[in-house]
Amino acid sequence: MYEPIRTQSVHTMAAQRCSMRGLHRSREEELDIRLAWHLTALLTVTDELRAVTPSRALDDAADRLADRITRMRGHAPLRATPSADRSTPARITALHQRAHQLAGQALVVATTLADPAGKALTAERLAAHAAALGVTD
Repeated sequence: MYEPIRTQSVHTMAAQRCSMRGLHRSREEELDIRLAWHLTALLTVTDELRAVTPSRALDDAADRLADRITRMRGHAPLRATPSADRSTPARITALHQRAHQLAGQALVVATTLADPAGKALTAERLAAHAAALGVTD
């Protein structure tokens, strides 16, 4: 009538393969990776802004972001070459809006991770881009 199953289920085998590959990370490791992603994206937008509106403040911010990412990941971040110079006011505003959004996301992750250095850096970048956009508290 009923014959017992003699093989392992597909789910059991998949779980064993995942554990063999080490795919399970702690919450802190996941947050650390997410923070590095947000900071890398923020660095990319900062490099774009530096290309269209060169300033010493943006240069310093990019250097500090790259240093922070290097300390977190153990290697320097890959940096893309900024796109062609199209320094229209609308593009500059869009870049500041994107940087503001990324800094806000990074701030949330840094706060959750209890990372004071990341929190300070992202809060500073958030304020700088808010000021560039004319956003007040």
